[in-house]
Amino acid sequence: MDPRTTSRRSFLTFAAGLPVAGATLAACGSSGPTSTSSSAAAGGDSAAAGSGATYWTLTGQPQEDIRKATVARFNTANASTKITQTLFQNDAYKQKIKTALGAGQGPTILWGWGGGGLKSWVDAGQVDDLTSWFGENADVKDKLFPAAFGAATVNGKIYAMPAETVTPIVLFYNKKVFEKVGAQPPQSWGDILDLVPKFNAAKIAPFSLGGQSRWTNMMWLEFLFDRIGGPEVFQAVFDGEKDAWSNPAAIQALTEMQKLIKANGFIKGFSSITADSNADQALLYTGKAAMMVHGAWTYGGMKGSGGDFVTGGNLGYMNFPGVDGGKGDPSDSVGNPAQYLSISSKATDAEKETAKKFFKTAVLDADEQKAWIGAGNIPIVQGADSLIGSGEDADWLKFQYSIASGAKSFAQSWDQALSPTAAEVLLDNIAKLFQLSISPEQFATNLNATIGQ
Repeated sequence: MDPRTTSRRSFLTFAAGLPVAGATLAACGSSGPTSTSSSAAAGGDSAAAGSGATYWTLTGQPQEDIRKATVARFNTANASTKITQTLFQNDAYKQKIKTALGAGQGPTILWGWGGGGLKSWVDAGQVDDLTSWFGENADVKDKLFPAAFGAATVNGKIYAMPAETVTPIVLFYNKKVFEKVGAQPPQSWGDILDLVPKFNAAKIAPFSLGGQSRWTNMMWLEFLFDRIGGPEVFQAVFDGEKDAWSNPAAIQALTEMQKLIKANGFIKGFSSITADSNADQALLYTGKAAMMVHGAWTYGGMKGSGGDFVTGGNLGYMNFPGVDGGKGDPSDSVGNPAQYLSISSKATDAEKETAKKFFKTAVLDADEQKAWIGAGNIPIVQGADSLIGSGEDADWLKFQYSIASGAKSFAQSWDQALSPTAAEVLLDNIAKLFQLSISPEQFATNLNATIGQ
């Protein structure tokens, strides 16, 4: 998968040093492709050969320390069946896990992003079906957000334990700019289109967009497909149904997207603006743009760089509104529904039992939940909002929780749900769609050709 996409969603970046619920919104993430680094769990005490289980996951703070601490607690309670944890930087991990699985030498527990990557493991017979285990351990399944299981499911069966945190895509808006033009936040797609001429007349861009990055454009289509046709429209693509991209709801969504673009709904020159530079965020907090559809991870950047934009109460946020006449549920969300842990089909029975005990007793235990909240993230656990406290970011964190816990469907970002080959074609054609160089029908034809790849 594209390292730029994994860095923005798997490593959710908050500005370092920002207080949240009495803790810190720490900068997260791997610095990129470098040599692997390893660390045994429980303070360097590795499991004895032939016992316990092995677990490969990622470096990057604060996630790394949280993951280490969870393994350490498990090892303290299970001295005879410890887990040996090895940590890799992002790109190194993707290459290492692919090679190891191909050679039948992968770890017992595999950390992953779900979606297309998980499906490739399933298709190759490299991970176990956990459906019956979850049926026997309903208490484990029931404590997690139901929508987190979508990206863990392939052909109706569960192949991964949803874990860690959730990050929705939301609609941000600048309250001061709305007050300036005397407008209210949009409650429907029709409202969005009606707001465009009002902001343009005031010489304010209706929407900021770092379109050069391509995946930022994709977030718009993810919502429009869902709001117009419901989650079934993209599910048909993921399931490999012939001509799924030509679904009438998909064509309508693509058409509505170009309608907004043609109406000058985005900042002039958006196709040359990058998200990695945070220039799209700056356009919002400086008042040059009124709204922005983006990941929840941008909150920390706007708080850290936007002066009193966030602390002064000028940042508004909401779920993406519905489309009049659409079949989709406006409570649905898109983005990063969780991270995922699978069990290697090549592991011994004893190793598998250790992994399952780890899933049941240690993953997302009370201590881990508190750690994720303290790092400015929402763990995918029902009732985790009770741990948020009353810090200055409490309302924002509770908003994220309400979106994630209330979503009947939480669609995984398309470029993670699809195979790397299909994802690259998708991103390329999305850029062309936004540049108005291809029609909705051409987009559908080009993407239909990737189904099954």
